[in-house]
Amino acid sequence: MSESDVNVVPQAEASRPSFPGWLQVAPLILGLVLCALYLAAEVSYLGGELGLPLDDSWIHLQFARNLAHGDGLSYNPGELVAGSTAPLWTAVLSLLFMLPGSPLLWAKLVGAGFYAGGIAASRQLALELDMSPGLAIVAAVMTAATGWLVWSALSGMEVPLFIFLSMWGVILHIRERRDERRPPLSLFLLGAGVLARPEGLLLLALAVVDRLILPTSEGRGVLRLRRPRLEPVLTGGMAAAILIAPVGLFNLAASGSSLPTTFDAKSTGLQSLLPNLHALYEMLSIFFSVYPYFTFTAVAGCLVMVERLGRKRDVGLLPALWLIGLPLAYSTLGGAQENVIAGNFGRYYFPLFPILVVLGLLGVERAVRASVWTVRAAGARLPVGFLLLAVVAWPAVTGVHRCLGRYLQSLGNVQQSDVEMARWLSGRLAPEALLAVNDVGALKYLLPNPIVDLAGIIDPEAPLYIREAKSQGRDWHDGVLRFLEEERPDYLVIFPEWYPRFARPDSPFRLLYRLEIPHNITMGGNSVGVYSTPWTRYPLSEPTAPELP
Repeated sequence: MSESDVNVVPQAEASRPSFPGWLQVAPLILGLVLCALYLAAEVSYLGGELGLPLDDSWIHLQFARNLAHGDGLSYNPGELVAGSTAPLWTAVLSLLFMLPGSPLLWAKLVGAGFYAGGIAASRQLALELDMSPGLAIVAAVMTAATGWLVWSALSGMEVPLFIFLSMWGVILHIRERRDERRPPLSLFLLGAGVLARPEGLLLLALAVVDRLILPTSEGRGVLRLRRPRLEPVLTGGMAAAILIAPVGLFNLAASGSSLPTTFDAKSTGLQSLLPNLHALYEMLSIFFSVYPYFTFTAVAGCLVMVERLGRKRDVGLLPALWLIGLPLAYSTLGGAQENVIAGNFGRYYFPLFPILVVLGLLGVERAVRASVWTVRAAGARLPVGFLLLAVVAWPAVTGVHRCLGRYLQSLGNVQQSDVEMARWLSGRLAPEALLAVNDVGALKYLLPNPIVDLAGIIDPEAPLYIREAKSQGRDWHDGVLRFLEEERPDYLVIFPEWYPRFARPDSPFRLLYRLEIPHNITMGGNSVGVYSTPWTRYPLSEPTAPELP
């Protein structure tokens, strides 16, 4: 390309780009194509099978299967527990057991559907923030091309459902805030989001605050608060409370707390009223790993929303409050087994990704519009603003391929550990034998045996024994051992790295079989083993029946 082939000309001389109608559905098509590619790679990688990238995904399926069979929110049939953090997702999955075919495939298809709804919501949210139609399409494309969201769509987890409910709830919130005469549907939708992820409680509270604090401009940058209409907020709040209350009451009856037992299993509760800076740094690293530039420009997007308060383009602050508020809230909590509560690969923050994309684009919108130059290269003219946007967006788009590798590796980790262990035990293990396990998902879903949960999600007593031992200055293994003495399981299926004292030669538990987990990035340890216990009543036998499919 010669020097004469590149010229810089004012954008006013260039024709403005037009956006045909098909571009509005192009992001949805892109998202579904990516799901199809991930799914095809999965089937090829697993030798024609379907899998799930987390053991937690199998937990959802086990709850859903029991619910579909009339056993309520139980894990061991007949024992109601408050272990589901996403009862709405459990209810959705339970419907899939009434359909022909594999529940795993249906779960992936439903997840892909909600993921597509989240893509559409990102475009609509951008429009609600008064962004140009072109940038709104870019927001949808960026959301579709976020590898972790494709991962989530096929994971069997509740992430796509929560994104769908929270994003459309925020959109309705903005519309109702602009016109207080609209029916208060947003709070009801955000209340449904609480049943998809407990973090939705924070979003619901922030929405109420954003509806009640309505600044208006008096000129010269002076703002005053005007009185909001309370009726729609009260009506919407009551509707949300009616939706949420039954689950809270069920949890209270089943476990003594209105929160799911997972909260106690994964958190030590409130540690400080002030944010933990180390935790915030770790949380920000999750955003930086996916959107290294948008994480900065999203700050500018938040400032744009603040600047608009009390003016014609005022839409409130809910997207900014949600993006900032969730990491701040989590940073005040202590993790039971880790310094930062983030979930595998930071998945607790995946629902913020579409918000981050939209606010990141809002932050660069002025720079894009202010670009009055185009670059002519090989006969084509490209606006400088478009090139700037491409540079900012490029790291996230290229992450799709990297995330596919992680998705396949996670599938392999789960298959080569919990799923393979369940297959080895099937036919060798009497169905009456009681198992004490680290991971309650695949082992329970694929085996008929009753289980005891050492992590405390299904059996909330386990963490209590550990905390009691620690409070008395004893080794936490003593608490686990006391819990096991109470439950008297026949076998342990554990990660030896989690319980080094139980894996020692002088331990009362004897190793019977062990699986190594190559290239592990997902599971709690690099191997999983079956151990006999002093209470073993059902010896393992040679396999007499076909292994599980």
